[in-house]
Amino acid sequence: MDFCIHSRTVEIVMTTIKDFDCCRVVCNSPGAVHIIPDLLSVKTRELFLKNRAAELDREMGLIRTQEETGRHVRMLTHEIRSTLDRHTILKTTLIELGRTLALEECALWMPARNGLELQLSYTLRHQNPVGCTVPIHLPVISQVFSSHHAMKISPNSPVARPRPLSKKFMPGEVVAVRVPLLHLSNFQKNDWPELSTKYALMVLMLPSDSARQWHVHELELVEVVADQVAVALSHAAILEESMRARDQLMEQNVALDLARREAETAVHARNDFLAVMNHEMRTPMHAIIALSSLLQETELTREQRLMVEAILKSSNLLATLINDVLDLSRLEDGSFELDLGTFNLLMVFKEVVNLIKPIASFKKLMVSLTLAPDLPQYVVGDEKLLMQIILNVVSNAVKFSKEGSISIIACIAKPESLRDVGGLDFFPVPSANHFYLRVQVKDSGQGISPADIPNLFNKFAQNHALGGKHSGGEGLGLAISKRFINLMEGNIWIESEGLAKGCTAIFIVKLRIADNLSYSEHRLLPTAQANHCQANFLGLKVLVMDDNGISRMVTRGILIHMGCDVTVASSGKECLQIVSQEHKVVFIDVSTPGMNGYEVAIRIHEKFASLYKRPLLVALTGSSDKVTRENCLRVAVDGVLLKPFSLDKMKSVLSELLEKRVPREANP
Repeated sequence: MDFCIHSRTVEIVMTTIKDFDCCRVVCNSPGAVHIIPDLLSVKTRELFLKNRAAELDREMGLIRTQEETGRHVRMLTHEIRSTLDRHTILKTTLIELGRTLALEECALWMPARNGLELQLSYTLRHQNPVGCTVPIHLPVISQVFSSHHAMKISPNSPVARPRPLSKKFMPGEVVAVRVPLLHLSNFQKNDWPELSTKYALMVLMLPSDSARQWHVHELELVEVVADQVAVALSHAAILEESMRARDQLMEQNVALDLARREAETAVHARNDFLAVMNHEMRTPMHAIIALSSLLQETELTREQRLMVEAILKSSNLLATLINDVLDLSRLEDGSFELDLGTFNLLMVFKEVVNLIKPIASFKKLMVSLTLAPDLPQYVVGDEKLLMQIILNVVSNAVKFSKEGSISIIACIAKPESLRDVGGLDFFPVPSANHFYLRVQVKDSGQGISPADIPNLFNKFAQNHALGGKHSGGEGLGLAISKRFINLMEGNIWIESEGLAKGCTAIFIVKLRIADNLSYSEHRLLPTAQANHCQANFLGLKVLVMDDNGISRMVTRGILIHMGCDVTVASSGKECLQIVSQEHKVVFIDVSTPGMNGYEVAIRIHEKFASLYKRPLLVALTGSSDKVTRENCLRVAVDGVLLKPFSLDKMKSVLSELLEKRVPREANP
C-alpha cells in the first residue's frame, strides 16, 4: 500500500515539473502567443466531438431498443392473435411475456362473479391457481385501474402473492397494468357477469435474485401488450357470441324443420281424414236425401208427408254442415281459392229463394225478394260462393224466426254508404268496372242482445240471451260466411234493436261487371230451369258407374223413377265393356278404386271418335274443391253432379245437358 502511494506522489511531482518546463519553453518562444489560441481551439473541438459521439451512441442505443421492443410487440401480437379462444389468448400472453422479459412470475386477475373481488385466474408458473382473491377496492388496484400506463407497485402487494416467498433475496420490482374488457357483456354468459369494473389486472414480477430494474421501453411493451390482449379478447368474445348464435340458430332451424314436418304430417293426415270422411259422410247422406225425395213422390198420409219433409229438412241441414266443415278446413289451411266466372246475378237470388221457400213455408214464414233496378244481370265472381253466402245468411234468419217474414233486398252500394260498413277493419277500395253488392236480410224473429252481436261470427256461437239449448247456436254458417265475404273483399255485420225485435244481417261483396259477352258466353250461362222438371226422360238409356252399392242403388232408383232405362256397372273396366252408342248419358263416380272415373272418361272419349256419337259424361263426386274441378275439366266431362243430390237436382242437371245436346245432334 505504501509503495502505491509513493509512486502516485512521484508521478504528480514529475508531471508538474514537466508542465512547468513546457510553459517556460513556450513563454520564452517568440511564437507562443500565436500557438496558444490554436491549441485551445483544437482542444475545444475535441471535447465537442467526444460529447457528440456520446449522444449518437445513446440515440443508436435507443433506436436499437425501440426496434427490439417493436419486434417483441409484433411477435407477442402474432402469438396472441393466432387463436380466438380467450383462454388460450390469456395463457399465451403470460408465457410470451415471461419469455421475452425474463420474468419470475406473471399473473392475471379477473373480476369475480360477485363483482367485489378479483380472483387469480391465470399464472405463468402455477398451472391451476385456485382460491386466491383480493378485494377490488384496494387502493393499489384503484390506482392501477385509474391509469392508462403500467405502474410499479410494491412487491409486498396482495396482487403480487403468486411470487414464491424467499428470505434470501430481495424481491424484484413488480409492475401492474390494467387490461380493458371491451366486450364484457359476452363474458356474462360464461365466466364473468356484468360488473361495476371493466378491467382485469395483469401483474409482472422481475426475478428476485438480480438487481435488474424496469426500463421505460419494457413498460411501454407491457402497455401495448395489454391493449393487444384487450382487442384479442374482444374478438374472441364476438366469435363466441357468433358461434352461440349460430348454434342457437341451428337448434331453432332443426326445431322449426321438425315442427314444419309435423305440421305437414298433420295437414296430410287431416286432408286424408277429411277426404275419407267426405266420401263416407256424403254416401249415406246421398241415400237419405235421394230416397226421401223419392218417397215424397209416393202416396203418403199427411203425418207421413210431414215426417218425410222433416227427414229431408234435417238431411239438408246436415249436408250443409258437412259442406261448411270441409270449406272451413280449406279456409284454415289456405287451400281455398275463388272460382271466378261470369254468371247471372239475378238468377242466383231467385234460386236461393226457391231453395229456402220450402223450409220457410213449413214454418209459415213469408219470404220476399227485392232487386234494385240498376243491379247488373251478368257479373264476374264466384257464383257458388256467393250463393252459399246468401243461403247461409237467409237460412240463419229462417232458423231463428218462428213467425213473421223474411225480406231480402239487393242493390249496388252507394259510395257514400261505404264510409260506414259496420267495422273499422274494412277499407273498401273502389276500382274501374267493379262495384260493391249490398245485400240486406231482415227477419222478424227473436232478435239478439247487442252484447251478443260481436260473438255471432265465432264458430258455433250461442245466443246466451235466448238460451243455447233452444236456439241451437249459430253453427258454422255465419263464421264461414264472414271468411268467404272477406275473400271477396267485403264485410258483414249484424244490426238488432234488442230481444223480440227482429234482426238484420247486412253484407257487401266486390264483383266485376261482365261486359261485351259473346254469344257463346251467353249460351253457357245458366238459364231459368222452370221447365227442366217437365222434360221427358221416358226410355232414356243411361249407364251408372259407382263402386258403392248403396249409392249405385239410389242413383239407379232416381233415374228409374224419372223413366230412364238404367244399366249399372261397379267398376271402370265393367263400364268400358258395357258402354255403347245406345247410351245417351253415362254417370261416372270419380272416386272409384282401381281405374278411377277420370281414366274412364278419357277411355270413353277415345272409344267414340265422333263427339255426337259418344254419350254425355256426368261426373258424380262428393267434393267441389279446385283439384276435382280441374280434373273434370281435364277429362272434358259434360257435367258435374255433387253428392248428395235430390230428385229435383237430378232432373235439373239432366234436362240442361240434354237441351245442350239437341243442337249438336241436329247439325252433326
